[in-house]
Amino acid sequence: MIFVGYLFTLITGILLYFVPRRWAALPLLMGAAYMTRGQVLELGPLHFPVIRILVVIGFVRVVLKGERIAGGINHLDRLLILWAAYLVCSSVFHTSDAWVFRSGLVLTELGSYFLFRVFIGDFDDICHLFKIMCVLLVPVAVAMLLEKMTGNNYFAMFGDVASQAEFRNGHFRAQGPFAHSILAGTVGATCLPMALFLWRGDRKLALAGMCATSGMVIASGSSGPFMIALTGLAALALWKRRRYLQMFRWAAGLLIIALDLVMKDPVYYLLARIDITGGSTGWHRAALIQAAIEHVHEWWLAGTDYTRHWMPSGIYANAIHTDITNHYLMMGVYGGLPLMLLFLWVILAAFGIVGKALLLNQNASIERQFLIWTLGSILFAHVTNFISISYFDQSVVFLDLLFASIGALPAMKPAVTPASREIDRTEQRYVKFHRNQQRTQHPAESLPLGQVER
Repeated sequence: MIFVGYLFTLITGILLYFVPRRWAALPLLMGAAYMTRGQVLELGPLHFPVIRILVVIGFVRVVLKGERIAGGINHLDRLLILWAAYLVCSSVFHTSDAWVFRSGLVLTELGSYFLFRVFIGDFDDICHLFKIMCVLLVPVAVAMLLEKMTGNNYFAMFGDVASQAEFRNGHFRAQGPFAHSILAGTVGATCLPMALFLWRGDRKLALAGMCATSGMVIASGSSGPFMIALTGLAALALWKRRRYLQMFRWAAGLLIIALDLVMKDPVYYLLARIDITGGSTGWHRAALIQAAIEHVHEWWLAGTDYTRHWMPSGIYANAIHTDITNHYLMMGVYGGLPLMLLFLWVILAAFGIVGKALLLNQNASIERQFLIWTLGSILFAHVTNFISISYFDQSVVFLDLLFASIGALPAMKPAVTPASREIDRTEQRYVKFHRNQQRTQHPAESLPLGQVER
């Protein structure tokens, strides 16, 4: 770790400990957005990138200040704990040092998730985080746009990212502080709905956020982030047709089945046809799914340590694995079908919380309902993106922020409208009338012993 890395970690660590709870998520997000994985504190076999150091400091803050999760542990929290436990325990079926790597993943992902759960207490906290994201990503977007124009990555001084941007099909693909240009664009694309949500309340801030997130998508020069942005926007556009959501789900499912029946190749080969920016590797993603199905006997039980033979091409960083550009399959490689199914269970539970929150807040303000819908739209964008990329760097922190925001919804009391209060008063009047009737008909039974009605 260089001096600038130590200084950045020190400043963000102090902020994380001392700022008010409402602002405590900011230093953690700064660590994910402004620092690469190259700044690492090594303690023997243990590696602590900046984001993990901040997670440890965050837990020290929570313990010493006695902060708690609003509403306590819920169903989504338990599922994520179960997912993390199985991820670590399944390391017994892998290499002897697998548990070290997996423990680091758990510290980053589960640690940041629960810190966000502590820092998010109500709807206002979620709105506040949306505003933070709109400002936080502006410097990243500017640096990435400069990288796209010049080919120079200004985050290279922190290590783990190339100083020269990848050049493909006549243009640079900027990655900023992230491990890949697709992951950089993913962060921008999935944060775009946050900026759109703020449009009615604070247009200047929303415009800054839209420019920043869109700039990151454009600078990445990748088809994936463009598709994620379109998916998120399409989900937001269904807001006014949300009553027909179940019909849309059935229609989408039937369409996929119909396409699979009429296509010569399996339906997932539609990925090979997506190429927005030129030079897309959609065919690789479709072929990877097919290869995983063909080799399912190798990984279904507890994952596998060798996938290089699945595909003709590998990756420079790892000689024993092919490029697993699918987050669902990455779960399978780590822990087999059990871990993959646990991850899918987490996603379904998150969607269930969003749906239940919408039902409970039917009488709430439109702004609150749309906020819940926005969270569901961002989750839907992530779910579709998992098919084309695995989150293997600090970009996963922004996914944890989303899961934590959704996990906080059950603890937030639904708004009570005047209409519902009127119903409550009507019920009270009915109960009072019924009791008076009983006293009139049976005065001796309705009064406590020793009392005489006056």
